[in-house]
Amino acid sequence: MTHRDPPGIIAPHIPADDWRRAEATGAPLVIVVQTTDHSGIPWRRVLIPFAVAGAAALGCWGLIAALCALLDAAAHAWTVIAGATGPIGIGGITLKLARAKTH
Repeated sequence: MTHRDPPGIIAPHIPADDWRRAEATGAPLVIVVQTTDHSGIPWRRVLIPFAVAGAAALGCWGLIAALCALLDAAAHAWTVIAGATGPIGIGGITLKLARAKTH
């Protein structure tokens, strides 16, 4: 009688004494292989594009908010500078850069 090893990659999962007993007696050996069911939605493939799009949208909104804050600061700086300088005159024509507040 020759000794045979269990077939393929399943070998580590079959106890050796069960394999040898089945081989010696000729009894059938039932091997159950469990597989995973891939019929559902692959969430990783779905969520990664949404995460990237969400990050890009938040980045764009942040860029717009920063630009608005920068323009607001520049407008305030311009009004302060224009109010402090007073009227500018060239060749008899005077131009006031900012209107005085009248109450």
